[in-house]
Amino acid sequence: MSIEVVYETHALTEDNERGFATGWLPGRLSEQGRANAAAMGQRRRADGIAAVFVSDLRRSVETAEIAFGGRDIPVLYDWRLRETDFGARNGSPSPEVAADRLDFVDVPYPGGESHRQSVARNARCLADLSTRWAGARVMLIGHLATWRALEHVTTGRPVHDLVAGTFEWQPEGWEYRLD
Repeated sequence: MSIEVVYETHALTEDNERGFATGWLPGRLSEQGRANAAAMGQRRRADGIAAVFVSDLRRSVETAEIAFGGRDIPVLYDWRLRETDFGARNGSPSPEVAADRLDFVDVPYPGGESHRQSVARNARCLADLSTRWAGARVMLIGHLATWRALEHVTTGRPVHDLVAGTFEWQPEGWEYRLD
C-alpha cells in the first residue's frame, strides 16, 4: 500500500537571508520564516495529514512547532531527515559550498558526509514510513537533502544529477507517492 507524502522545506532562516549554508548547525527562523511557518500551518490545516515527520535540526523543529503546535497531529522528529553534513564547512557562505558541490557527490566533505550518503540517510527514513503509515497521507519537513532523496526514490533520478541541478523552492511544497 502506498503512502502520500507532502514535502515542504523548513521555513526561511536567518542564515538563508544572510547567504550561509547552515548544514548540520541548528539555524533559526527569521521573522519572515516564522510568518511562512504559520502560513504552512494554515495551508495544511484541512489537508488530511495523519502525521508530520521533521528533521531534528532546530530550524525544522521551529517550523513544525509554529505550523502544527497545539493540533492533534503527531509530530515525529527524525535525525535522518537532516541536511547534508558539510563538516568543517557547516555555516560557510552558500556560494562557496555550491561552487564545488559536485566534488562531494561521492567524497565526504572534510569532517562531514557526501551528498550520496545524505540522500541514502534520508531515503532510509522514507523506507521506514510504510511500517506504520501505509495508506496514509504524511508530511515531511526537511531540507534540500530530503528533497533530493524524495526525487531519487520516486523518480530514479541519479544523485549526481540532483546535486548538479538547480533547486527551485516551491512555496506550496511538493507531493509524492511512495509505493
